[in-house]
Amino acid sequence: MTLLEGAKQLLTRGTDIGGRIEALSDAAEAARGVVDDEVVDGALAVCERAAGRLRLSSTHTVVAIAGATGSGKSSTFNALTGLELSAVGVRRPTTSWATACVWGADGAGELLGWLGIPPRHQTTRDSMLDTRRESHDLEGVVLLDLPDHDSTEVAHHLEVDRLVALADMFVWVLDPQKYADAAIHDRYLAPLRTHSEIMVVALNHIDTVPEERRESMVADVRRLLADDGLPDVPVIPISARQGQGLDALRAEIAARVADKHSTVARFEADLAAQATLLRDATGTAPGRELPEARVTALEQAVSEAAGVPTIVDGVERAARVRASRSTGWPLISWVSRLRPDPAKKLELDLGTAGKQLRGSSTAAPETAAVERARVDHEVRALVDEVSSGMGPGWSRAVREAATSRTSEIGDTLDAGLARVQLNATRVPAWALLVGVLQWLLVLGALGAAGWTVLTAASGTLDETPQVAGIALPLVLLVAALVLGLVLGLVCRGLVAGTAHTRAAKAEENLRGVVHETVSTLVAQPVSAVLAAHHRTRAGVDKVLG
Repeated sequence: MTLLEGAKQLLTRGTDIGGRIEALSDAAEAARGVVDDEVVDGALAVCERAAGRLRLSSTHTVVAIAGATGSGKSSTFNALTGLELSAVGVRRPTTSWATACVWGADGAGELLGWLGIPPRHQTTRDSMLDTRRESHDLEGVVLLDLPDHDSTEVAHHLEVDRLVALADMFVWVLDPQKYADAAIHDRYLAPLRTHSEIMVVALNHIDTVPEERRESMVADVRRLLADDGLPDVPVIPISARQGQGLDALRAEIAARVADKHSTVARFEADLAAQATLLRDATGTAPGRELPEARVTALEQAVSEAAGVPTIVDGVERAARVRASRSTGWPLISWVSRLRPDPAKKLELDLGTAGKQLRGSSTAAPETAAVERARVDHEVRALVDEVSSGMGPGWSRAVREAATSRTSEIGDTLDAGLARVQLNATRVPAWALLVGVLQWLLVLGALGAAGWTVLTAASGTLDETPQVAGIALPLVLLVAALVLGLVLGLVCRGLVAGTAHTRAAKAEENLRGVVHETVSTLVAQPVSAVLAAHHRTRAGVDKVLG
């Protein structure tokens, strides 16, 4: 069973914390490489800790007693356990390990191992060390006495920080003379402002404070806690040495343990805190897809920069000229061969398409610069629209995804356009048949003309067959000439239609290349970032409700 699967078992106990762990983990993984590693690693670490804790004993609550040197923290621990387990005052040990006392040993061993408490620092309250009869209010409590958080020993700080991240509940023991010390407020209390549900503050040594000042001192502690963002944390004045207030503190701990909510509440607060950091880094933008209109505008700009409209016009002209030469009256259409062949210009336009975007076009430099500037403008507009409201990391990721490969557009277009079959110079079969027919009519006209000349020269023209009183050779000559002209005129419409169809097909294929290029080099990378952003937002929103 994985840690997350173990955490999901809590779903059967009326909480969705397992789903929240999975949601935050997925959100953090999606943000990897975009959001600062510190935020991502913090979120994943909380998920790991929460899943690890929630798969362990749910009948035990880990209560950590923490405080500064001289606050009476260990005296409070001993008073609550009824055993002299922690050395106090000048007899305090130099070890960096915490001391644990467990009420109810069944199932606690694995939990203590997860907490990293060595066996020699563990005691069970129902062991042979204690034979007194007492209530079972603290049944299921794992009480920890942490090292002094203000110790000069670095190892003590590390141990306190480690266990503060793992405990289900905290009892912060303050001293009347040092309760305003910034060391505990700035390092622990204020950063844990989202964890007020699992905190209790014990103002120890209250017996040393004049009775008339006690109420105002407790009020001052509450004021400082409110400044830390913890206005609802209970403050219980106690004297561990005299036993004053210990019943109230024990009752507060017992009440928290009885509802079995502290463990879940602690990690719900952890998850919410990390999700908030991730949300702040992600920004206010909702999950969104790449706007189709922006992609279309970019493709249009790339098409025009690459000269696609010019190429399409060239295809139409070349197709019209080649078909017209085949279908036109041969005695006149040969004149068109004296004009520049549009197919050659088409080849030139096609060969320089990508150069427009690489800055090496044979076109006027000003024109090429304007076209490239338009492409750059459309890319920036796309970036600005999709990254609006995103955090800095996500905005940067969108910009890099959109621009990192734009320098490849020219070469990619050249490679793609080279594969396009324009068919601009291929004469359609019907035009070839018309061409053959035109030459047959020309030959017929030449034959009729020769017949007419021969009969006229021999004086026998009037003796030749007549059609409506006109000599047959003349009729054939005129008919051949008229049919050739009429056929050429009639085919002009077919030629125009064929040229238009060729141009439309060429435009479709060319724009397909542009679409594939823009999709591969810009749209897909940006969409990948947007998908990751959507995953992050969805996970964060689920954790924060």
